[in-house]
Amino acid sequence: MNKTVGILAHVDAGKTTFSEQLLYHTNSIKKRGRVDHQDAFLDSHEIERARGITVFADQGVFQYGHSTYYLIDTPGHVDFSPEMERAIQVMDFAVIIISAVEGIEGHTETVWSLLKKHQVPTFFFINKTDRTGADVNQVVKEIKQELTEGIWELPSYEKDFSEEDIEFIASQDELLLEHYLEKGYDREIWLESIQQMISATKVYPYLSGSALQDEGIIEFLTWFEALTITDYFNDTPFAGRVYKIRYDEDGTRLTFIKVLNGAIQVRDSVAYGNDMVEKVTQIRKYNGNRFEQINQGNAGELIAIVGLTSTQVGDGLGELQSKTDYEMVPTLRSKVVFEKGINVKEALKYFRILESEDPSLNVTWEERLQEIHLYVMGKIQLEVLQQIVQERFSLHVTFQQPEVLYKETLEVDTIGYGHFEPLRHYAEVHLKLEPGSRNSGIKFESKCHTDNLPIGMQNLVKQHLLEKEHHGLLTGYPLTDVKVTLLTGRAHNKHTHGGDFREATYRALRQGLEKTKNILLEPYYSFKIKVELDQMGRVLSDIQIFHGKFDAPKTEEDKAIITGIVPVATFMEYPTTLASFTQGKGRISLQFAGYNKCHNEQEVMDRIGYDKDADPEYTSSSIFCAKGAGYSVDWKEAEEMMHCLR
Repeated sequence: MNKTVGILAHVDAGKTTFSEQLLYHTNSIKKRGRVDHQDAFLDSHEIERARGITVFADQGVFQYGHSTYYLIDTPGHVDFSPEMERAIQVMDFAVIIISAVEGIEGHTETVWSLLKKHQVPTFFFINKTDRTGADVNQVVKEIKQELTEGIWELPSYEKDFSEEDIEFIASQDELLLEHYLEKGYDREIWLESIQQMISATKVYPYLSGSALQDEGIIEFLTWFEALTITDYFNDTPFAGRVYKIRYDEDGTRLTFIKVLNGAIQVRDSVAYGNDMVEKVTQIRKYNGNRFEQINQGNAGELIAIVGLTSTQVGDGLGELQSKTDYEMVPTLRSKVVFEKGINVKEALKYFRILESEDPSLNVTWEERLQEIHLYVMGKIQLEVLQQIVQERFSLHVTFQQPEVLYKETLEVDTIGYGHFEPLRHYAEVHLKLEPGSRNSGIKFESKCHTDNLPIGMQNLVKQHLLEKEHHGLLTGYPLTDVKVTLLTGRAHNKHTHGGDFREATYRALRQGLEKTKNILLEPYYSFKIKVELDQMGRVLSDIQIFHGKFDAPKTEEDKAIITGIVPVATFMEYPTTLASFTQGKGRISLQFAGYNKCHNEQEVMDRIGYDKDADPEYTSSSIFCAKGAGYSVDWKEAEEMMHCLR
């Protein structure tokens, strides 16, 4: 039975040490490494060993009982949470590690919300019970209050379930309760029922111990094998999901996939993306940074494929053609700074490689400025990227102080007109632009009759609207939350060529924005802060100062719990402030909550100084033709000259 299990935690909870113990006890590794000794098996990259944190979601493989386990050790630092989220998509089960001393921390809640969203069955291991200040009961209480009431302590494996265990499990399932009342307790039936409840995310078992001291690990592993089941089939058509792209030391492109159905063999042709079909030239099974070549990957396995050149993280393969969306979105942007003499455009290809491995980087090339920009989660990620670029590509770079990534939208409906008719070219596009719901992105529909514009041309307009992020008028930051409707358009049998509809579409979009009210959006955090009651006033005052909004505070014994939303720009450094005035006892969880109206729009616009009329990629004017020559018409007069309106 193949099982993929992910190990997740807030940074420093002991996640990698726990993973090392599992691999050691199942003879997958001969020596247990330690993070503080810089020799952990799964932290195989020099960067991870030097920093003592997990950066990449690497995997180990081990056998135990009747199962083959694919173990994914995920990053625990918030700056690398997109990597963690991508791994969650292929997990059959998850284990959340929580320190018995620190308890639930900010990132733990982010991990939990993602696991709940993807309905991943979850176990808890309360770690570091050997440390001074450890309090398992307090942690369990926190889990019940803040994560789930369904947490249940596993008994000693050698002992039978107690009356308390039986009552708790029976209370989760009416049919089991009826069976218990009628026929009494049967261990085998109970185990099968618990397996189903765990898979249905009704029950969340936990054990406690010390990964460093090797306490509770064997007990946990024994129970995990007994209570987890998967259902994969090799005799169905192949389907897989891409969860990671990597390049090995030789520059070979590796597509890491979870095989969800069927099997895949070397030399098989695989369909993915937009009608791409490519042949598999090699299949690898990785354990840490070591691998073996295999001829076939089976359902339930994690494998790396060689031969696919254009796969993207989240792609479905074979019978699965849907693409996965991700929640953990960077809210900061930074410019790459190069030493003198470096060919920046040549260096762009290296950043494209990094982007294929981590799509959240969203690398952009600013042609006019000859600059590379990328999206990031925070400063630690930039420090790590600097090391990666140096080690992998022998390129020394630095990064500008990251800035908040703004977006733009419109507040009022409008219609935009674009015409492109230099000599021997022709295209005209009319677009209705409407405000979309917040955080909905760009949506497209067509109400254009095929008598006016064939379906193929209409699809070109759609393609050009969705092929990239478009600049807004206020700051040049991306346009979002707009519903675009193609009303009509026109082509010429002889003179319409490739690219004409791109020109007309961009001009129509821009002309529409010129005619309406545009607003600036900024990213917001949703926050949850837990402090002593006498510190609540300070926190509430800070939130107001930082232009946030809070819900009515709640109290739990001597603690206050405050939730709400606040701009990222004002609040990104607040965890440090909170730790300072609470002597490290205050707890804060920050999660990206989408975009909303900017609290200081004019100040941001003045600082950025974007000139909408000097953007080399966009213009609001249209091009018409007269007497064999094209001429430009300002956006204010262009509408009256449109051919479709005549």
